[in-house]
Amino acid sequence: MTLILDVHGLAKGFTMHHLNTKMAAFDDISFKLHAGEFLLLKGRNGAGKSTLLRTLYRSYLAAGGQILFHASHGVIDLARAADVDVTYLRRTEIGFVTQFLTARPRVSAEALVAEPLRLAGIDAADALDQARHWLNAFGVKPALWPAYPTTFSGGEQQKVNLARALILPQRLLLLDEPTASLDVAARAALIARLAELKAAGTAMIGVFHHPGDVATLIDRELDLTPTQTSQKDRADVAL
Repeated sequence: MTLILDVHGLAKGFTMHHLNTKMAAFDDISFKLHAGEFLLLKGRNGAGKSTLLRTLYRSYLAAGGQILFHASHGVIDLARAADVDVTYLRRTEIGFVTQFLTARPRVSAEALVAEPLRLAGIDAADALDQARHWLNAFGVKPALWPAYPTTFSGGEQQKVNLARALILPQRLLLLDEPTASLDVAARAALIARLAELKAAGTAMIGVFHHPGDVATLIDRELDLTPTQTSQKDRADVAL
């Protein structure tokens, strides 16, 4: 199997300046992730699941350890990579799906969803056709496609968010509670799309409030709840 991610001794903490103290989010996390694998992150609230995803995506800087990403052009340590390299990989090989859409003002839903394809060099008309296909698949009404997502409800914004995040297959996909605010039909469309991407070789790491939604996709789990068992050992336990 093709190795996609090799994490060694990853640690992250936060400085509480007003309390003049430091708080650890997680420490000494190690695991490997291969193409087509789905790793579920588990743990109580505050265990650091979303923080781990954001550290892998480099929204947060790691306090220690390595995040060796096997990109199409070679291996790069995301914990120490230059911002320009991280930005490029986010556009081409690493996707991140959250429950929140950051929509730009006066940009239509269909243009927002088509943008990743256009940035990848796909013809604008083809990109727009594919954007409409996925908006429809996630249940966004055609009348809303040319409208601005900033005016949508939270559930409709999440559908646009999913269509944009999943329209372009990635090497690595990070999922932070993507089923939040979704209706039954949109949730089913999400699971179907994730299954397609997984079968095509996309490696995934996800946090799900209801992990049963993706039970058929999960290969392994990593429990971040502090115990006497090390996080390194738990990452190697198969479901």
